[in-house]
Amino acid sequence: MRARTVPDKCSVLGVLVDAVDIETATDRVVDAALDERPMSVAAFAVHAVMMAARDRRLRAQVNRIDLVGADGQPVRWALNLLHRARLRERVYGPELMRQLCAAAERERLPIYLYGSWPETIEALRGALARDFPHLEVAGAEPARMVDLDADAQNDLANRVRNSGARLVFVGLGCPRQEQFVWAMRDRIGVPLVAVGAAFDYNAGLRPEAPRWMMRSGLQWMHRLAAEPRRLWRRYIVLNPLYLLGLCAQLSRVWHPSVALPEPQRADVPG
Repeated sequence: MRARTVPDKCSVLGVLVDAVDIETATDRVVDAALDERPMSVAAFAVHAVMMAARDRRLRAQVNRIDLVGADGQPVRWALNLLHRARLRERVYGPELMRQLCAAAERERLPIYLYGSWPETIEALRGALARDFPHLEVAGAEPARMVDLDADAQNDLANRVRNSGARLVFVGLGCPRQEQFVWAMRDRIGVPLVAVGAAFDYNAGLRPEAPRWMMRSGLQWMHRLAAEPRRLWRRYIVLNPLYLLGLCAQLSRVWHPSVALPEPQRADVPG
């Protein structure tokens, strides 16, 4: 019997996630950076999947991102259950950033940091200089946390291109960062990697969950305990809805749509 071929893009509640491991994701991004090709990249946990599944406009955008890894264990489990992907590990955003920084240091690819707050950017630059002493940070700037009009988008794209950066890390939080990498992909022209809280984790400003919690899919409990007032709705409401949707898709009671009209490119989160 012929082995079943798993497509890279697989539907999880109508959201297209790539059935790739972290090494494959890293290699694809580095290849694009070496070739100076535009590429949009994100890593989805349950929260990101649920936001896109419940918002047709956002889903139309993220389903056009070039590479979406399974950041959360429940998303990896969904790929294995629904599509027999046989993935043994997830594409964890902070680790993806670390692996890409190591590759950028090795291949002499300058990077650019965009997003978060000034103090986070400053701490992250210090941590990267310590961990990757030969990595060139061509530029770094905090986000403005407002929508960028066409002029602001052009100005930002020019700053990044003129810096000589070959790889851009974006930390704006979900879903702003996913909208950003989708919308700015062709303007900037190099890989844009949305890594979310990886800025805080890799800067040493926020402790990561213990490894056993990560392996067990319980990282959300660690985050909820750290920020209950901000995150309770995300996990207490969205996690059960995710499980219900997954059961419905697995039992074929529900066939979520992935083919959506091309979204309009207007103001971009920044």
